[in-house]
Amino acid sequence: MAENTSQAVETTEGDESVARPYARALFELARDEGSYRGWSDQLSLMSAVMRNETVRALIDNPRLTRSDAGAVVIRTCADDIDPHAVNLLKVLAENDRLAQLPMIKALYNRFRAEAEGTVEAEVVSSTPLSDEQKTAIANALKQRLGRDVKLNCSVNEDLVGGAVVRAGDLVIDGSAVERLRQLASALVH
Repeated sequence: MAENTSQAVETTEGDESVARPYARALFELARDEGSYRGWSDQLSLMSAVMRNETVRALIDNPRLTRSDAGAVVIRTCADDIDPHAVNLLKVLAENDRLAQLPMIKALYNRFRAEAEGTVEAEVVSSTPLSDEQKTAIANALKQRLGRDVKLNCSVNEDLVGGAVVRAGDLVIDGSAVERLRQLASALVH
């Protein structure tokens, strides 16, 4: 697999084996309720709250009980989450699993994409992509993967030129940094 040359790619925290049962249960609940997007939105919000440094400092305070840590996250999300999401936060807090939220979100979105026949692709480029470039990338990935593609585009000027595309297990590193690394490796060998 290609070396990660991007700092703009969102990282997920947590252990996939620990997060998977939660993500699977949420996915099944969303499927039964017909609310894939609602859960995606709520998980995005809860994950963002967990990545917030101020919130993390509060819930990592050893004097705070697990229940109190959950309450901090619940209050921070306020009216933007439904009662099922509040229950999820309480369960995660009681089991000391709040830090798993970003991984739960990532796995849930993977299950959702699979069910909907789509794949999310992260495209990190050295400059903003035009609409034509985005369409060309999405069409090429759709042809290669046989699924509809949703692009998430970001810019990382450190790439110097080119782009890095990640779609599931597929990584295409067409950045100038990667080409230089390959050239250096070829020259050494």
